[in-house]
Amino acid sequence: MEQLNGIKATYENIVGKTRDKLTKVQKQIYNISFIRIALFLAGIAGIIYFWSSAWYLLAGVILITFVPFLALVKYHNKLFYKKDYLEKKIEINEQELRALEYDFSSFDGGREFIDPSHLYTYDLDVFGDNSLFQDINRTSTHLGKSQLAEWFNKHLQKKEDIEERQKAVKELSEDLKFRQRFRILGLLYKGEIADEKEINTWAQSPSHYSSNSFFKLLPALILSGNIVLFTLAMLNIIPFSVVWIVLAIIFMISLGFQKGITKVQNMYGKKMQILGTYAHLIQLIEEKEVSSALLKDIKALVGTNKKTASQSVKRLSTLMDALDQRNNMFMLLILNSLMFWELKQIMKIEAWKEECANELPKWLKAIALMDSICSLSTFTYNNPDFTFAEITNKSFHLEGKALGHPLMNRRKCVRNDIDMEKRPYFIIITGANMAGKSTYLRTIGVNYLLACMGAPVFADKLTLYPTLLITSLRTSDSLTDDESYFFAELKRLKLIIDKLNAGEELFIILDEILKGTNSVDKQKGSFALITQFMELNANGIIATHDLLLGTLIKDFPDNISNYRFEADITNNELTFSYQLREGVAQNMNACFLMKKMGIAVV
Repeated sequence: MEQLNGIKATYENIVGKTRDKLTKVQKQIYNISFIRIALFLAGIAGIIYFWSSAWYLLAGVILITFVPFLALVKYHNKLFYKKDYLEKKIEINEQELRALEYDFSSFDGGREFIDPSHLYTYDLDVFGDNSLFQDINRTSTHLGKSQLAEWFNKHLQKKEDIEERQKAVKELSEDLKFRQRFRILGLLYKGEIADEKEINTWAQSPSHYSSNSFFKLLPALILSGNIVLFTLAMLNIIPFSVVWIVLAIIFMISLGFQKGITKVQNMYGKKMQILGTYAHLIQLIEEKEVSSALLKDIKALVGTNKKTASQSVKRLSTLMDALDQRNNMFMLLILNSLMFWELKQIMKIEAWKEECANELPKWLKAIALMDSICSLSTFTYNNPDFTFAEITNKSFHLEGKALGHPLMNRRKCVRNDIDMEKRPYFIIITGANMAGKSTYLRTIGVNYLLACMGAPVFADKLTLYPTLLITSLRTSDSLTDDESYFFAELKRLKLIIDKLNAGEELFIILDEILKGTNSVDKQKGSFALITQFMELNANGIIATHDLLLGTLIKDFPDNISNYRFEADITNNELTFSYQLREGVAQNMNACFLMKKMGIAVV
């Protein structure tokens, strides 16, 4: 708790200091706004007063009023950006303070990733409100969010991969400043979201203009021709009316290119504004000193271009922003008439694409990976009492001490152990309703998943052999598929059997199997299923109300353990310890609760 209090104090300290800075910036913004208004009014008054005076007096007025005014406009914009940055910094630190008290509502729970057919995420409440993803997710980009969801959906199964990610997560967990700057810069973007697929689609699309030699020469030829025309007109060799007619013709010709350019702008223009944000994030990655192999690999993704990746992306962002000038019809009329500006601009963008398109997917991947690791690192930082699992190649091994569910308040959570050190092996858990069976299954499943993602777990110690996790805890009817509860469960069990027959190693967690059929049928089927699991060399945990499953230990004395969660009745009151005990459950509470609620039990 002392470490947690220190983390809380750190966040509070950041909030306090940032508020002081924000107050100063807000005062600066107010003062500069006042000065700008004063300069503008003084300039207007000076122009009116000296309108009939010598030109140098008029120029002097403009020089000492409007030039500083324009400089202050630029500085003002920087102050507003700084203000937004400081406000976002306060916001994310206040979010972390709430997260320390188990309020994760400020974070995206990834509802779009909920999939009832997934091997384990639906059963373990990985996505959605009050989910594990919402607890951990600190991504600030769509790229990072999708990458983190992919890590949850497909955990690692190789010892070396898990250990490399653990090292990267540990390293970044010690750099709060970097993680927060990365998150803030990502969150400051307020435009349309473009995902990795859309940007890569644009990058791989063919060039229409820059590949044509004539188009490349056309803007320069038009500009040169216009310079000649203006020179001739100023020398009174030709009338200015000829110049205006030629410019009008040039503008009409330029309209022929507008359809294709407008198509590009409409499809990608707004969404590609995010590239400015990506450039800042890439620059952070470039400048970050790292030591773990995974973080070095991420840095390598942004370090293969002749120019730095961040500079290249900034250049593209600038080109895209400049293209938006075509939305100003007055500017468009002048620039296109003078130099076929639109054509020149789109060719610059296509030239960038030809130079950097192959690198862009790597740069986006680097952002996604860094964003995801930052999330796991913040989760590590916020939970100093969590521990990283020891990964072993011994099949099968799962040993945990004092395991708790990460979403449960550590002050109230009752923690339990697990021990499984051979293949095949099953733990059968019996117990009354509400005694803690399902919570225990989810605790094991969630910590197993976190460990295989390279994240810390809520345990004093956890050693495991990483293999594919698969669960059946929350099978439901499917009205759209005209599928019964029982059939849905059978499909999941068939999937497990098929994977085992295919030689896959699995860690299986089942809750109350075959509960969609009658007691005799269920019992017979459960015995047959567990026997088949043993023959297929499987490992897992099964929770059940059927006490007779506890007798399977007679057939498999070296490969099955019985554990229980009891409901204790003391002074006519039902109490739960939520502590895992050896053996088969002795007390059931259904009839007791029915009587307590006034429901007759004969």
